[in-house]
Amino acid sequence: MLMSNQTELRHLRYFLAVAEELHFRRAAERLFISQPGLSRQIKQLEAQLGYPLFERNNRRVALTPAGAYLKTEVASLLQKLDEVTNHARALHEGREGRLNFGYVGSAMQNIIPELLVRFRREYPKVVYGLQALGNQEQVSGLLNGDLDLGFVRLEKVPADLVRCPVFTETFSLVLPADHPLEIATFTDVGQLRGDKFILFDPAYSQPYYDQVMAIFGDAGFVPEVSHRTVHATTIYRLVENGFGVSVVPTSLSKGYVADVKFIELTQIRQRTTLSAVWRAEDQNPALGKLVGLL
Repeated sequence: MLMSNQTELRHLRYFLAVAEELHFRRAAERLFISQPGLSRQIKQLEAQLGYPLFERNNRRVALTPAGAYLKTEVASLLQKLDEVTNHARALHEGREGRLNFGYVGSAMQNIIPELLVRFRREYPKVVYGLQALGNQEQVSGLLNGDLDLGFVRLEKVPADLVRCPVFTETFSLVLPADHPLEIATFTDVGQLRGDKFILFDPAYSQPYYDQVMAIFGDAGFVPEVSHRTVHATTIYRLVENGFGVSVVPTSLSKGYVADVKFIELTQIRQRTTLSAVWRAEDQNPALGKLVGLL
């Protein structure tokens, strides 16, 4: 629709009100302006367009053929404009949009599902992308803008990122189901001095790995590490098949089907913390809403 550069949005809204009411006084009341002022605006619009939009006499107001066509098109145009501006406002307010998450496996056991259920209830039009990633992969994704939020097991992050601890938990031993050690007979980790261990790779998180090794240090021995991996399911399959034992965050004892048993290490000093991490300068409005829930 070709319009004059002088035609303003208000002209179109005024025209549509008159076209729908076919009565200048009622249209003026609907628009909260004076009737003479509305008449001037319509005449100004007609002058800018170069053709009449209404046939007027003392008894009635009617649309010209050009006016009838313009009414249909302007109604559609203004409806679309309202939809666009409302969507833009929703994006600005964080009620619509997209969030990309990274997470280490244990975050999916309780933190992320609970968080997303609550967030979706309040902001159902925000969609999510979820990726299981190692800690350093998440840090890289956050710094380059591929991720909006990460869940990591790191004590320190780059200065451009904000870290918010969300869950601190104990460690648990993972043993084959037929391992002779039971909860009733367990006293300390030193009882596993002769076992081989399957641990998360230091690449998963060096600080986390150092913390696990400190558990063994406190127990007075250096473990024989037979396998390293970044996947909890791999650890459980190896333990299940007798390749060794392991130590994992206690939250990882839930949600897996494997022929293993767990002994929670409640008496040791070590604890592991899951933290939410995001870029301090991230302008995604939906992120602010989610951080508010955290």
